[in-house]
Amino acid sequence: MPELSRFFGIVITMYARDHPPPHFHARYGEHEVLVDVESLQVMRGSLPRRAQDMVDEWSVMHRAELRAAWDALRSGRAPAGIAPLD
Repeated sequence: MPELSRFFGIVITMYARDHPPPHFHARYGEHEVLVDVESLQVMRGSLPRRAQDMVDEWSVMHRAELRAAWDALRSGRAPAGIAPLD
């Protein structure tokens, strides 16, 4: 499970053999969400409101990089890291 980014206690990951549609996992403590890369909508799970707001802001800024990370993983390559939210 490659870690793509980490900021303010939030860890963003993707799995190489995960199911479509393209998505990423965001974890904060015991909370987790799966977020669709195209729509940036939560597919499953929940985060505390403040953490979800930060994930939303970050994912809008890095949507193209998230798409590239998904494509890399599906092709058997390691994805590039993505800058954290400042």
